Amino acid sequence: MKKLGVLLLLTGLIMMAWNGYSFWQQTQAVATYSTEKVPEPYKDWDQTAYQQELPIAEKDMTDTKKTPAPEYNTGDKVGTLNIPLIGQQYEVYWGTGIDTLKQGVGMYDSEWTVTPDQSGHVVLAGHRDTVFRQLGKLQEGDHLYVDYEDKTYDYQIRKIWITDEDDRTVIVNKDKPTLTLITCYPFDFIGSAPDRYIVQAELVSAE
Repeated sequence: MKKLGVLLLLTGLIMMAWNGYSFWQQTQAVATYSTEKVPEPYKDWDQTAYQQELPIAEKDMTDTKKTPAPEYNTGDKVGTLNIPLIGQQYEVYWGTGIDTLKQGVGMYDSEWTVTPDQSGHVVLAGHRDTVFRQLGKLQEGDHLYVDYEDKTYDYQIRKIWITDEDDRTVIVNKDKPTLTLITCYPFDFIGSAPDRYIVQAELVSAE
């Protein structure tokens, strides 16, 4: 019995060590952190006064009703998300399945969402304990930049809120270019977090 107990203890310690190592690997792989480098390419990233959203006529975006869905495979890299305020750059991958979110930030592929080059709702999701650990530092007026297909889309945060995990009013159609970030909440919750932290922004520039 004593040997069995020791064996079980060692097994538990090994599993804890492995889980800790896996978590550390994910946090290192999914985000690039540099408070100096990340903001460099983005003009006026620290200007939080509300900018007017980009008029539809100037967006140079495709009509979602006439454009076929992108030919991506689940897990393909499709772009990057840059948040200068917290010095974070994230790789963005197609889809939001378990394996995809282990790689980094996932871009929703659904009937209600679009890619950044289309006029509609772009939704990105990430784990609260890896990529989106610092999302709580953002405030209304801060900027989020999505690099997609050789173009940079500048979104300015308009609203931040917390909702239930079963809320079906978050991932919906939008008439104007909107970016929504979704992660679990509370950030420091142990286990499966019951709520969702939502950051919603509107497009103010596309270059």
